[in-house]
Amino acid sequence: MTTSPHPSPAGARWRNWSGLEEAVPQRVETPTSVDAVVELVRQSREARTGVKMTGTGHSFTAIAAPQHTLLRPEGLSGVLDVDREAMTVTARAGTPLKELNLVLERMGLSLHNMGDIAEQTLAGATSTGTHGTGGTAAGLAAQLAGLELVTGTGEVLRASAQENPDVFDVARVGLGALGILTALTFHVEPLFVLEAHEQPMRWDRALDAYDEMVAAAHHVDMYWFPHTDRMLVKQNVRTDIEPGEQEPPSRAAAWWEDELVSNTVFGGLCRVGSRAPGLVPRINRVAGRALSERRYSDLAHRVFVTPRRVRFREMEYAVPREVGLDVLRECRRVIDASDWRIAFPVEVRTAPADDIALSTAHGRDSLYLAFHVPHDTDHTAYFGGLEPILRAAGGRPHWGKVHTRTAADLAPSYDRFDDFLAMRERLDPDRVFANDHLRRVLGD
Repeated sequence: MTTSPHPSPAGARWRNWSGLEEAVPQRVETPTSVDAVVELVRQSREARTGVKMTGTGHSFTAIAAPQHTLLRPEGLSGVLDVDREAMTVTARAGTPLKELNLVLERMGLSLHNMGDIAEQTLAGATSTGTHGTGGTAAGLAAQLAGLELVTGTGEVLRASAQENPDVFDVARVGLGALGILTALTFHVEPLFVLEAHEQPMRWDRALDAYDEMVAAAHHVDMYWFPHTDRMLVKQNVRTDIEPGEQEPPSRAAAWWEDELVSNTVFGGLCRVGSRAPGLVPRINRVAGRALSERRYSDLAHRVFVTPRRVRFREMEYAVPREVGLDVLRECRRVIDASDWRIAFPVEVRTAPADDIALSTAHGRDSLYLAFHVPHDTDHTAYFGGLEPILRAAGGRPHWGKVHTRTAADLAPSYDRFDDFLAMRERLDPDRVFANDHLRRVLGD
């Protein structure tokens, strides 16, 4: 068995990025080969203990929390294969998305779409349904061409549209419940440039123009500042500009906007708001008025991804696209009528339908509504007050973000929920990969 020569000590406390979830594993290993993963899974199965590969902890839920053996992802990193004829790239599942982006850039390649955080491992990002906005595929899992995983019986199983297609059909968003992913193959395309247009808008104008903007731009992202009438709208359009000819923000402008304003100043304002909640509406109004318009062009992954140094907690729901803006309006009505003081903007994105069983965009175009609070703020009243609205609209919670749903009320939201459970029974009959969170959302 090949593991790290310097494994982390058992009993070391594991915490996720937001600090909302933690665990104390009894065993910690860093496997560096598929054979090592197989052996650790077999040992866990024989001992009737659990094993989890934890990724980087960017999920806000306990979906990856280890209850016995923790496998660290660092030993399973790097690109394994590039097929320029098929336009696919295969990487080890522990590779951080940000590292894959840099490797692809050097090869003149790119993923089609991604979210605005690139710290996650590829396994963690795909398994929880991480997504961007717009495009022909918003979710990372919808861009998969194949995968390799170690099942709960210790079998190494490869799946694609041609090989074990029934597994591939379900396992692209696997929640860590079907196996430990060891390699992932993505569809890629030639490196491309996005033209970014960021502009402040009033609430009514932004919502009235939303459908038009979504039709005109490839990727649209909106942020509403609660307790105000102000929004920031980001529209990204694919161009025919050749890589190397783009016009990114100057270093000074990028530092000012992305580091100083969006992280340092924003983080300071959140701390002030946490200590003096009554100031939050005024802070949001000042922040909204301070927004300025800017245009620039850059390589796709540099536009999609932004640095996030202010820690937070998040709840996000996918609601049907046709009712999405009405749901947003109802959420605002409840916020305005409450005594909550919300320092973080509400984020609005869209996704085309996909065919993955437990994808939040399965079978329907979706509008995503994401709600945040600072990491040291109690989220329960805010999230709990809005969740019934989102649920009543047919909303599906992001698998890696805070929600209170259980298997009993999640199952009606997915017409292929039973297909997923059947695959789980086949690939992990002894529940080697289960933990308390998965038992809540999937059942025993």
